[in-house]
Amino acid sequence: MHRKLSTIEFGTVSLRRVTPNRRDGFTITEVVVASGLLIVAIVPILKGLTVAHLNTTLIERKTRSLLLAQNKLDEIKARSIYGYSGTFAESDSSVDGSYLCNVSDSGSGSDIRMITVSIGYDVNGDSMLANDEVEVALTTLVARRWSG
Repeated sequence: MHRKLSTIEFGTVSLRRVTPNRRDGFTITEVVVASGLLIVAIVPILKGLTVAHLNTTLIERKTRSLLLAQNKLDEIKARSIYGYSGTFAESDSSVDGSYLCNVSDSGSGSDIRMITVSIGYDVNGDSMLANDEVEVALTTLVARRWSG
């Protein structure tokens, strides 16, 4: 093991003493302080990542619901060309797995009908679309194309 020589000077007299080498590394105090700082920094980062993941899930559900609602409206418009006299109303119909759809129809007697499609993710799995589960509601007007 190597020893380090250190010189201490007192005025004109200098003393030399031999000190053993200190091992390189961190003291326990430095490790504890660094660990504490790391924990304080990681907690908000993990919380932010959790919130970001939840927001991503909500955005994906709303986007999927919007696409499904638009597809349902397009289907209703296509059916209305030859089957305008029937009703388009549906209640809690399954669309693409865990998504449910409600369709309200403003009446089959008039030449212009208001159709509202509500789609949402069935969070509680009861096969019923509750008001708090509705992600997207689209409304359109459908007119009778011709009589006959």
